[in-house]
Amino acid sequence: MPQKPPAPSFEDLLDSAHRHALHLELRDVYAVGEEREVFDAFLRDGSVPADDSAFWGGWLPLVERTVARGVKVRRARIVSEPVTDYIRFEHAITDANLRAGEEVRWLPRPRASTLALPGNDFWLIDDQVVRWNLFSGDGQALEPDHTEDPGTVKLCTEAFHSVWDLATKHTDYRI
Repeated sequence: MPQKPPAPSFEDLLDSAHRHALHLELRDVYAVGEEREVFDAFLRDGSVPADDSAFWGGWLPLVERTVARGVKVRRARIVSEPVTDYIRFEHAITDANLRAGEEVRWLPRPRASTLALPGNDFWLIDDQVVRWNLFSGDGQALEPDHTEDPGTVKLCTEAFHSVWDLATKHTDYRI
């Protein structure tokens, strides 16, 4: 049986978008290693990384150039309340995402109870390809996966839009 090719990189993924790049986040804690130092600093003193810091690793310029091509980049987060320290950190750094051109919304988990949602975070590009962001139980990033299966794409498209429609704009969401 032929082996499935690896998931496209974020750069390739966003560079391939023509209409939209939609991201749904479902976890309350992420333990991504490269964020540890910045997260610890936030916990100590509330500091957030500058837009041009190494923390962003080229993410903000990638979003800026994607948005400049007319692609909508939207991120929706489903969160438990009261929020975890990690979600407080994400909320604090989200202004940088907005400055780069992303639109971000937040949905308290109880409001998502009746929604059909996939089991993992994902990126959806132009209603054509889903890139799954996979994590271990303790929040460590695993190798991503992807699919172009029409049924899965439909599930993710509907899930994202149902969350987006219920969610609160970042500028209005208080923690």
